[in-house]
Amino acid sequence: MIMSLLLDLANILGGFLLAIALLSRLPRIGDDLARFAARLGAFGWIVGIVALVTGGYFLIVHLISGPRVFHFEVVGIIVGVLLLWDRLTGRRPAGPADGTVARADTAVGAGLILAIFGIIAILVGLQGLGTPD
Repeated sequence: MIMSLLLDLANILGGFLLAIALLSRLPRIGDDLARFAARLGAFGWIVGIVALVTGGYFLIVHLISGPRVFHFEVVGIIVGVLLLWDRLTGRRPAGPADGTVARADTAVGAGLILAIFGIIAILVGLQGLGTPD
C-alpha cells in the first residue's frame, strides 16, 4: 500500500517536473507553477530514484506473481529514467527533465515530447491514487 502510494506520488511529481514547460504557459497560474517547480527541481533526483525503485519493484512483482504488467510501473520507470538522465549519462536532457524551470521556448521538439509525457504521467499517477490495490 505504501509502495503503491509512493509510485503514484512519484508519477505525479515527476510528471509535473517534466510538464512544466507546458504548465508554465497556463494563464494566471503559470508563474506560480514555475516557481513551485524551481523549488521542487532541487529534489527532482529524489523523485526519480523513488519512481525507479517503486516502478521496478512492482514490475518484478507483477512479472513473477502478479496478474500482468500494469502501465503504472512502466510510466514510473520512464519518469525515473528521464528525471535521472543527466546523472545517468552525464549529459543534459533535451528538455526540462533536469528539474530546472523551463523557458517558454523549451516546449518545442524533444522538450514538447517530454512535457506531453509529463502530463500523461500526472494523469497516470492520479488514476493510480483512485485505483484500489
